[in-house]
Amino acid sequence: MAEEKKNAATAKNTNAVKKEDKKLGFFQRIGKWFRDMKSELKKVVWPTPKQLAQNTGIALVVMAIAAVILFAFDKGAGAAVNAIFELAG
Repeated sequence: MAEEKKNAATAKNTNAVKKEDKKLGFFQRIGKWFRDMKSELKKVVWPTPKQLAQNTGIALVVMAIAAVILFAFDKGAGAAVNAIFELAG
């Protein structure tokens, strides 16, 4: 019984794969790619201008905070290295 299910599942997988009979030409493939891209872009849920502004603001604030933290770490590490050099030499 388990073997029958396994055989049925593999039969479905092989039937589900659809191959094209012939290979498309270069320009036909480019045209198909653009048509597929256009159909996928129609499925995208685009943000409203308000959402876009809010998300942009959040991203800028997070980047500013990260910049301040990195600046502080850089200054602190530089001061630590200078202190070590002054003690050593």
